[in-house]
Amino acid sequence: MAADTEGLTDTGRTSPRTPIRLSPSESAAVAGKVLLPLVAQGAILRRPRVTAWAERRQTDRAAASVLGTLRERHAAAPLLVPMGPRRVVVPVHPDDVGALLRGSPEPFSPASREKRAALRHFEPDSVLISPASRRPPRRAFNEGALDTKEPVHAEAEALVAAVTREADALVAVSRRRGTLDWSVFAPAFWRAVRTVVLGTSARDDEHLTEVLARLRGTANWAYLRPRRPRLREEFDRLLDHYVDLAEPGSLMASAATAADATDVDPRGQAPQWLFAFDAAGAAVIRALAVVASRPDVRDRLRAESAAGDPSLPYARGCVLESVRLWPTTLVILRDSTSTTTWGEADLPAGTSFAIVSAFFHRDGDRLPFAHDFVPDAWLDGSADADWSLVPFSGGPVSCPGRNVVLLVASHLLARLAEEDLDYSRSRYLARAPLPATFDHAGVALTAR
Repeated sequence: MAADTEGLTDTGRTSPRTPIRLSPSESAAVAGKVLLPLVAQGAILRRPRVTAWAERRQTDRAAASVLGTLRERHAAAPLLVPMGPRRVVVPVHPDDVGALLRGSPEPFSPASREKRAALRHFEPDSVLISPASRRPPRRAFNEGALDTKEPVHAEAEALVAAVTREADALVAVSRRRGTLDWSVFAPAFWRAVRTVVLGTSARDDEHLTEVLARLRGTANWAYLRPRRPRLREEFDRLLDHYVDLAEPGSLMASAATAADATDVDPRGQAPQWLFAFDAAGAAVIRALAVVASRPDVRDRLRAESAAGDPSLPYARGCVLESVRLWPTTLVILRDSTSTTTWGEADLPAGTSFAIVSAFFHRDGDRLPFAHDFVPDAWLDGSADADWSLVPFSGGPVSCPGRNVVLLVASHLLARLAEEDLDYSRSRYLARAPLPATFDHAGVALTAR
């Protein structure tokens, strides 16, 4: 274990809490009620029938109940769950989450075995699963192309214009139909994403998105499904065209500049940008359902838009609250690259760690706003300061696209909030407690 690892405490230990090896019945409860529903929904591409089932069963509530009970029973010690030949450690205390995130990528690598097996189906060169030797330049490339350190991307004017065009078109369609549901929202959102990432010429390239979706569907099965080389070659060919164009006003133009500075090929990183934006669509339509259910939230969004602030802080807070309440990354995985010491236990290299986002995001024992919609928590910095609230992960390997995703999502939400929309199930969102599991594909709004 490296003595200078950032995740270690002053005592040289990763955590003062020794992991508790669960009994067979406790392990079965964690596997069956916590981990299995997360895997079943699809880590890479959501399975609509399963997400609808998860909402009906409120699986996140059941998972929180199991983890909360075990946390109390075992004095908040990390839970050691045997999974065949693998051992999975599930933290239940926010300090342990902080240790894992601060200690990434060494000794807690984001390139977990499961993540590598899944993402190799369509983005084998992604920084997310890069070995330690290749991670620094690829991370630098992503931060440069995505303007990670800036709240507003350098190409913000063009990016926002693309979002606004698609939002206006979406509004027109929803007015004609009288409804705005996922079947209408998703194609419009993907047109915006293709324009933002690849350029205007990619706007109508639905085939590119379809091929990516097929690859993502296979990736859901990780190492249980063989790779599809022909489909992957087709996706690469389609993507290469837009990478070579590097249209001004798109992220590909920024990528070309970052590639010159870092000597990293944008082709290896662009698939992750397209994939990651998918989660933003789910966050926006859930937030829109809350907006339709809460006039005070809608009025604040409209006032902020009228004020003309391009950073839209309140709209960003709404998107962040949507992701906090209903995480788009269901579980954050880390694999240790060396022996790490937790309390009185030394865990060997290769130990897997799983942070269950929904458990920490909705922890009523710690968060006074756990089950309510409170965007102001992101405006005053209190939510960002909490290591257990990780809508975009956290630490040195947090999502480099956070700000550009929030830019796109907040402007889309703000534009759609200008419409008079009704939500038939608004009684569930108008006040706390909000549902623990919320199927974004089942949202259907009425346009007046």
